[in-house]
Amino acid sequence: MSAVCGPSSLLTFVYLNNINCFIVNLPRSEVHHHKTQTMAGKIYTKTGDKGTTSLIGGTKVSKSHLRIEAYGTVDELNSYIGLCKDLLVGLTSLAMLQEIQDRLFTVGSSLACDPEKEPKMKIPDLKEDDISLLEKEIDQMNEVLPEMKFFILPGGHPAVSHLHVARCICRRAERACVRLQSEGEEVEQVVVKYLNRLSDYLFVMARFAGHELKVEEIAWRPRMS
Repeated sequence: MSAVCGPSSLLTFVYLNNINCFIVNLPRSEVHHHKTQTMAGKIYTKTGDKGTTSLIGGTKVSKSHLRIEAYGTVDELNSYIGLCKDLLVGLTSLAMLQEIQDRLFTVGSSLACDPEKEPKMKIPDLKEDDISLLEKEIDQMNEVLPEMKFFILPGGHPAVSHLHVARCICRRAERACVRLQSEGEEVEQVVVKYLNRLSDYLFVMARFAGHELKVEEIAWRPRMS
C-alpha cells in the first residue's frame, strides 16, 4: 500500500494485491496508522498462495470469483490503455487517456468492494459527468473524421491496432460486470454505462489516431460467393 496526494482532508491510498490495484481515500486523522503499515509492508504477503484474495471489507473469495475477474479485467484494460498512451506520445493529446486511467482505478475500487459490507474507507465515486465527458470527446473527434461508409478492420498502424485491442478488453470488462449483475451481485449501473461508452470512445480514438497518422482505414470486404 502506498500513499499519493488527495484532497486537503483526505489522503488517497493505492492498495495492491496479486490480481489488481485500486484506490481509497482515508481521512487524514487515520493516516498515521496506515503510514506505519506502509513502511513495514512487503509487495508479497503470501496470503493469496492458496488461491484466495480479499475484497474491500475483508471478505475472502476465490481468485476465480467473477467479481475478481471483473476488476482484474478492468486492471488489464487500464494497463493496456497505458501502453496505448505510450504509443501515441507526440501524436495526439494524452490528457483524456490519463483521465480514463484515473477513472478506471475508480471503477476497480467500486468492483473490489464487498456489496454486503459498508466499507470503512471512503471509495471514490464514478459520476454521470464522467460518461458525459466521454461522449463530448467522441463527438469532437467525429467532427474531423470522415463518414464511415464500411466496416473497418483493425490495423494499419501499431497505435491503431493497440487501441482496438483496448476496445476489446473494455468490452470483456463490461461483459464481466453484466454477468455479475445477472448472477445477483451488486454492480453500480454507472460502471456498466461507463465501460459501454468507453469502448465506443476507444473505437473512435482508434479512427482518430489513424487520421492523425494519415493511415488509410482498412475496409472489410465481405466475400459474397
